Amino acid sequence: MGHHFTTHAERFDLRGKRALVTGGTRGIGMMIARGLLQAGARVVISSRDAEACAQAEERLSEFGEVRAIPADLSRHDECRRLSGLVTADAERLDILVNNAGALWDEPLETFPDEAWDTVVDLNLKSPFWLVQALLPALRAAGTADDPARVVNIGSIAALHIPQRPNYSYSSSKAALHQLTRVLAKELGPQHITVNAVAPGPFPSAMMAATLDEMGEAIAAAAPLGRIGRDDDMAGVAVFLASRAGAYLTGTVIPVDGGIATTA
Repeated sequence: MGHHFTTHAERFDLRGKRALVTGGTRGIGMMIARGLLQAGARVVISSRDAEACAQAEERLSEFGEVRAIPADLSRHDECRRLSGLVTADAERLDILVNNAGALWDEPLETFPDEAWDTVVDLNLKSPFWLVQALLPALRAAGTADDPARVVNIGSIAALHIPQRPNYSYSSSKAALHQLTRVLAKELGPQHITVNAVAPGPFPSAMMAATLDEMGEAIAAAAPLGRIGRDDDMAGVAVFLASRAGAYLTGTVIPVDGGIATTA
C-alpha cells in the first residue's frame, strides 16, 4: 500500500468534502460549521427553526458553500427526510456531525416525564437514526486512507458530575459517548471513524442562563481560566474531519479548558 506524505496544508484540507452539521444554526454547531467551511468543505446545516436556518445560511455563506434545511430531528421520520435531502444530489457524505441537542434543568422532585423523552430523543436516538439513514452515503465516501467521519457532540457533563440538576442530559450524553465507541468498533472496518467531542462551557443559547449567572466562576474554576471560544471548537472539528484525524476512532475528546479532565 503506497503511502503519500501530506503537506501541512493537505493535512487539514477539506476541499471536495461534503458535511452535515445538525443544530448548525447557532452555538457549538455554528462554530463547527464555520470551521468546516473555512477548511473547504461544503456544509449542510439543520435546525427546527426555519427562520434560524435562513439567518445562519446567510451568516455562514461568507465562509463557503452552505445550505440550511429545517428539520425536527427528535422525530425518526424527520431524520430520514433530512438524510434523503442531504444525499439527493450526491450519494456520498464525508462528514456527519451530530450536534443537535436538548437540555432540561429541573430539581429531582419535580423532574417531569417529558424531560426524559425530549432530551433522549434528540441527544441519543437522533444521532443513531442519522448514522443508520446515512450509512450508505458514509460507506460510499470512506476509504482505508481517508475514512468517512462521524463526530458526536457529547458533554463534560458525562465525564464529571455537573452541579446543575440535569439528569436526562448527563445520562443521555454518557450514553452517546458509549454509542460512539460501539459504532466505532462496528464501522471501522467499513472505513468510517466515529468519535465524540465533549465540550465544556462555550457561549451558546443552551448555556446562556448558566453563563449569565455563574460565567465568571466557571471561567475561574477552569485551569485555563476562561470559557471556550469559537476557534477552540472549530479546531477540534477540522482535526477530526481531516487527514490529521484519520487514525482516531472511538475517542471522546474533552474540550473544556481542563474543567472535567482535572476535576
